[in-house]
Amino acid sequence: MHDFPTPETWFPHRVSYGETDCMGVLYYAEYLHIFERARSAFIRERGMSYADVEKRGIILPVREARCRYRSPARYDEIVLVHAGISEWGRASLRFVYEMWNEDKTRLLAEGMTQHALADPAGRPVRMPDWFRRLGDA
Repeated sequence: MHDFPTPETWFPHRVSYGETDCMGVLYYAEYLHIFERARSAFIRERGMSYADVEKRGIILPVREARCRYRSPARYDEIVLVHAGISEWGRASLRFVYEMWNEDKTRLLAEGMTQHALADPAGRPVRMPDWFRRLGDA
């Protein structure tokens, strides 16, 4: 493995039958859904839930999402998603993700999501200090 932004989160996920295609492989769109769960775990591990962030008046709409598929994940496998924030802007941030097999010997996918910070009406807002502190190691 290579350098990864810190702080970081390792999120375990067991691939369910309903997340797979007819070949028993994790359906391509599910990767982004699992990345979302890892992103929520990252925030939660730093002392608040995404619901708490919203209660403070911040939403994080996705502006861009990418996923590069490296090796298939299959039904009933445990995958580990490595998640962290690679870029902090004045009113945006970028999460990066790596999905590994359970023993971290095979990279399954890499991805990123770029988020704006907005108020509940969807207007951009400057990153508050309390939110920026989520990135403190």
